[in-house]
Amino acid sequence: MMKASPAQDKKNTLQDALASYPAQLAGYDEMWSEKKGSIHPHWQALMQDLSELGGAELAKRRIETRRLLRENGVTYHIYSDPKGQQRTWQLDPIPLVLSSKDWEAISVGLKQRARLLNLILKDLYGDRRLIREGLVPAELIYAHNGFLRACDKIRMPEQTPSLLLYAADLARGPDGRMWVLGDRSQSPSGVGYALETRMAMTRVMAEEFRRTQVHRLSIFFRNLRSMLASLTAHRTDDPRVVILTPGPHNETYFEHAYLASYLGYSLVQGEDLTVRDNKVWMKSLDGLKQVDIIVRRVDDSFCDPLELREDSHLGVPGLLHAARMGNVIIANPLGSSILESPGLLPFLPNIARKFLGEDLLLPSAATWWCGDKDALAHVLENLESLVVKTIDRRKASIFCHQLDAAQLDSLRQEILRTPHIYVGQEMLSCSTSPALHQQALVPRRVLLRTFLTAHQNDYDVMPGGLTRVAQDEHTLFISNQTGGLSKDTWVLTDKPIHQASLWPNIAQIEKLVSREGVLPSRSGENLFWVGRYSERSEGLVRLIRTTLSKLADYDDYRDESDLVVVQHLLKTLTHFTLVMPGFSDMADQEKLRNPDAPILDMILSRKHPSSLVSTLSSLMQSAYNVRDLWSVDTWRVVDDIDELIQGLGNNSQNIFSLPSQLDKTLSTLMAFTGHSQESMPHEHGWYLLNLGRRIERALQLICFIRCCFVQHSGEVPEHLLLESTLVNHESMITHRRRYRSIQHMFTVLDLMLLDGRHPRSLAYQVAKIASIMDTLPNPKGAVPAHHLTPEQRLILKVHTDIRLADVGKLAAVAGTHGVRKSLAKLLDSTEERLERLADLIHQKYFTHTQRAKQLAPTRQEMP
Repeated sequence: MMKASPAQDKKNTLQDALASYPAQLAGYDEMWSEKKGSIHPHWQALMQDLSELGGAELAKRRIETRRLLRENGVTYHIYSDPKGQQRTWQLDPIPLVLSSKDWEAISVGLKQRARLLNLILKDLYGDRRLIREGLVPAELIYAHNGFLRACDKIRMPEQTPSLLLYAADLARGPDGRMWVLGDRSQSPSGVGYALETRMAMTRVMAEEFRRTQVHRLSIFFRNLRSMLASLTAHRTDDPRVVILTPGPHNETYFEHAYLASYLGYSLVQGEDLTVRDNKVWMKSLDGLKQVDIIVRRVDDSFCDPLELREDSHLGVPGLLHAARMGNVIIANPLGSSILESPGLLPFLPNIARKFLGEDLLLPSAATWWCGDKDALAHVLENLESLVVKTIDRRKASIFCHQLDAAQLDSLRQEILRTPHIYVGQEMLSCSTSPALHQQALVPRRVLLRTFLTAHQNDYDVMPGGLTRVAQDEHTLFISNQTGGLSKDTWVLTDKPIHQASLWPNIAQIEKLVSREGVLPSRSGENLFWVGRYSERSEGLVRLIRTTLSKLADYDDYRDESDLVVVQHLLKTLTHFTLVMPGFSDMADQEKLRNPDAPILDMILSRKHPSSLVSTLSSLMQSAYNVRDLWSVDTWRVVDDIDELIQGLGNNSQNIFSLPSQLDKTLSTLMAFTGHSQESMPHEHGWYLLNLGRRIERALQLICFIRCCFVQHSGEVPEHLLLESTLVNHESMITHRRRYRSIQHMFTVLDLMLLDGRHPRSLAYQVAKIASIMDTLPNPKGAVPAHHLTPEQRLILKVHTDIRLADVGKLAAVAGTHGVRKSLAKLLDSTEERLERLADLIHQKYFTHTQRAKQLAPTRQEMP
């Protein structure tokens, strides 16, 4: 028998892989060519690679893709999903492939459409020729909630487009043509997900991507950044650009943080900005910094509670007037959501002929505005086969074929009551593309979102986009909010593609080289509390481990000294968890002999804000609020912390099964500390993070020493407590090397309180706090440069008291009640001043409304 050639083997492999993929589909399929049974040439190389991989390997890569996206923190918040913010972005590993010829035609049509919409936006907030000349009905514009009268006559700088960012949703119809289903103009989302999707694909499908000549995406972001920099005439070299986000509860918050980090812009919320002297300023640690450009991801009506929605907590009072005065540029301008009205679609062809002298190259889906009598009659007559939408998306799209007779009749009556706010749109059957289901390729409908940015008096199109995939073969409506998948979009080219750099030129670098990134005060506060929560969690884990170890060793409490040690550790644990019910009452012998339930409560309870799980959750929330400041590796550790929270929550309610989980939790927390220490630049954010850690570590040590040693408990119990102290604070080896076999109250207090060289000592924490306070900025005019600030005075007093302390007096027991009065005095004064210092830091640097601190009380609030 003749052996098959390698080429024949590849052909057979490909045919086997496609054997289960339907060849006779009702609509257009992106892979199949017009020739029966063959695939498009631009799909052949990829499909050959996929067929050689096989279904099992593709399934593994899908799992790897999900792992990678989860570790990178790529999330999309589906409001109806119980997972909420923790829902990982869903990615199908089979890309959508488009030929260079096909993409060229699409790009030309998209640029034409962007130019047209830009002219419409300028006209609607300018001369309004469209309305005067009857090209657009007045009620279509004035009834739209996105037409903001307060934005009238606000103009961009000369020769600058009003529509700076634009996205279009495309679908290929049965005839093979691309149709525009909708326009996204006020704050187009998805561009960051498209980039992260590409990053994931170049790792998971590295060889397949390398062998395929695919357009890179980086040049689009370089053009985006250069476009924004060119908008301000007074600071073209380095304008201050911020990305305005609604906050971490928004469905696309990951993208906001990702773009801010990728482009090097500050991520701000409304409370981070203020308007003074008709200019926009960002509240930073070292004062107000003027903002030149705002890339907004907040819906326009929420951006200014002074002139727009007065109930908005997301915007900046006075922002609109600052834009009106030309002191800040907003991308896209407020009021641009009017362009998203599906009611405009029927009128675009005539407007294009009038304004551009051209026919539309990319047709819109057939749409009828019900404010026109003839269009209304057509919609009511053909309602069962249409999709009904409101002009301003105040209601979700209605697929009328899914309605029964009564529902259709109700919808007809509703349309007749206010016909001008409704449109009927042809239900376009999107094309299908191969997707991975289990281990087989199946056809699924796809919708492509493309992105454009203004560039050199025209528009630049991202060579690709975000492809969204239907969940199953019967799904018609494709949306991420319904839980759909996404795909990478590979636009092929006929020549090799080189990566474009985001680096500026050498002249720009010289101006920036000595500059420090500006940190919004809100971000600074969240970093401060990340430091406190991470240290609080670590200290709590260590103390729980120490306590469980003693409970395991001295289960029956036959030795009175052992019982005293356990009592003191449980009391310390109660004070660590602040107001939680625990072991404050040492007379409650029954609780002491059966401590399992209270200890589990201190670890697992979500009702109490000071439990371990609640503290870790607070850490996660604060870290998520500054998502843009973490490196990828640091965020992977944050994701591990989230998994640990879930694991602790699923514990089997047995305290002696916890040590292994606590060990893992401690290792992860230490990894987070290490990553954050080594990956963050030593700037204001790094100092605040460490300041929070040092304050919390000092307060925890004070709490531990006070609970265990201020009240003398006897020679043997104290000897055992000294050992537990050293073990708990990772100081046993240091103590042995320093003092050999001598273990005494004198030596332990000297090491843990007064030794400025020991990283776990109180003196070390105070010295670090003092050093950080000398580094943090002081607002201009607060105090003369040669004077100490109130914070520096406080920490200097603490440092001086510790340096002057006599360890012999601290260890000495005074009076008949066996109290170490000198020790108590030092601990009390130090704690009081550190708490006061934390308050002063908040007053000085964190000047916004909403605090990052969660519900956990301070130690001063203990009953």
